[in-house]
Amino acid sequence: MRQLVLDLGAEKPPTLESFVVGQNAELAQLLRHFARRTQPAPADRFVYLWGEPGAGKTHLLHALAAEGNGRYIPAGSPESDYLYDPAVSLYLMDDCQLLSADAQISAFALFNQVKENGGLLVSAGDKPPVGLALREDLRTRLGWGLIYQVHGLTDEEKISALTQAAQARGINLSPGVLPYLITHFRRDMRSLSAMLDALDQYSLETQRPITLPLLRNLLQLEGEPKA
Repeated sequence: MRQLVLDLGAEKPPTLESFVVGQNAELAQLLRHFARRTQPAPADRFVYLWGEPGAGKTHLLHALAAEGNGRYIPAGSPESDYLYDPAVSLYLMDDCQLLSADAQISAFALFNQVKENGGLLVSAGDKPPVGLALREDLRTRLGWGLIYQVHGLTDEEKISALTQAAQARGINLSPGVLPYLITHFRRDMRSLSAMLDALDQYSLETQRPITLPLLRNLLQLEGEPKA
């Protein structure tokens, strides 16, 4: 079976520039300040992101961590990742809803250390802090600062973003390709962008234009079920 798309580890790393903003303009602006380490008001040094899977929370955290002096902390990280380090100016905690009992204690301590030492912390979960099944003191910490819902893109916004990406790269797409793709493939933008790259490569290999039959053929080769 061909594996043009599924090797996500070979993709370009997430950046703030590659995040499709959609309805998240205010949040994107704030996180650009965080990336530049522009010091916000004390109450705004903590940001909590929540939203459905695929909305872009993890993308944003990885992008911020890659800006330098940032530490990405996924759920399941060792206790050492939660230890405060003066050399780290920005902490990024992901999937807070999955924190174990011990990790919740470590995360609580990290919040206090960041507050005392003037750092920045962005955390994320699948629902607002009040809805998380976590210890009460940690829920309070998660709600300390600004809380943003990360809104997923509508189908129209996904098609628009993919169309712009294709035009920028000189990729010609036949009508119907993108509407079919977003209803028969994974719906997150990372996977959709990877499939656009794969379509371009497959088109060059087969010397065929990017049409609906070509897309269907590639999806079959990839063994992708309908989304």
